[in-house]
Amino acid sequence: MICTCCQQTISAATPSSTDTITMQHGYSKVNGINMYYEIYGQGAPIVLIHGGGSTIQSTFEKVIPLLSKTRKVIAVELQAHGRTSDRAQEETFEQDADDVAGLLKNLKIDKADFFGFSNGGTTTMQIAIRYPEIVNKIILGSALCKRSGVPAQFWGFMEHATIDNMPQELKTAFLKVNPDPKALQTMHDKDAHRMVHFKDIPDEQIKSITAPTLIIIGDKDLITPEHAIEMQRLIKNSEVAIIPGGHGEYLGIIMTPQSDGKQADYVIPMIESFLNKTR
Repeated sequence: MICTCCQQTISAATPSSTDTITMQHGYSKVNGINMYYEIYGQGAPIVLIHGGGSTIQSTFEKVIPLLSKTRKVIAVELQAHGRTSDRAQEETFEQDADDVAGLLKNLKIDKADFFGFSNGGTTTMQIAIRYPEIVNKIILGSALCKRSGVPAQFWGFMEHATIDNMPQELKTAFLKVNPDPKALQTMHDKDAHRMVHFKDIPDEQIKSITAPTLIIIGDKDLITPEHAIEMQRLIKNSEVAIIPGGHGEYLGIIMTPQSDGKQADYVIPMIESFLNKTR
């Protein structure tokens, strides 16, 4: 069941642009939750999957206007994030993959490209593993598939994570679209619990990914360059790009206000070149 709320014209997120893009947004009943989505542009579909603790806008606001010039962009919010409702069970990357696949079925989209950032990249890997028939190509932005892919101290930090040390930019972005502080707390706690209990994706499953894959990280990313190379060696039809900057800086995510935002000006053409490349 799909409920399309409305369609509106908004200003492009790039500061130097006066272009406007039309957005359709709504909710779809998927596996017991009301899943929020936004659709921009026309063309071959690409699905955007945000990072942990995030919303569509806090991860992808700066790149949606660029991607939607040539593509139908379908951006989603996952369980307990932003405007999407929660369910009485913990988050898993596998369940998120099931939810995204269910949404596309409801939207009558048989096959798409997928671009996941951070936790969204891990979800994108699960989509490629669990639903290869709906995948054309995947882009893994700062994705994690092994605990060894981040510095060891990250896991100690996650074990003591509280809402107080959650980045203020992410809290503000959440409350902008969902003003319920209890929902914010729920999202934080479920995200933290999932990361504390993060389990490696087995090599056999990673090797089963047959979709052409572009792996992107920053040279000062939370994810180590060695992990990106490890992924590239496990996924047969893949390539890797290491971009100057920190975690998500190449997308201009909300937590990188110090960035001049110029990385997206060359990262998005690189992504488009990858997507348009014939096998």
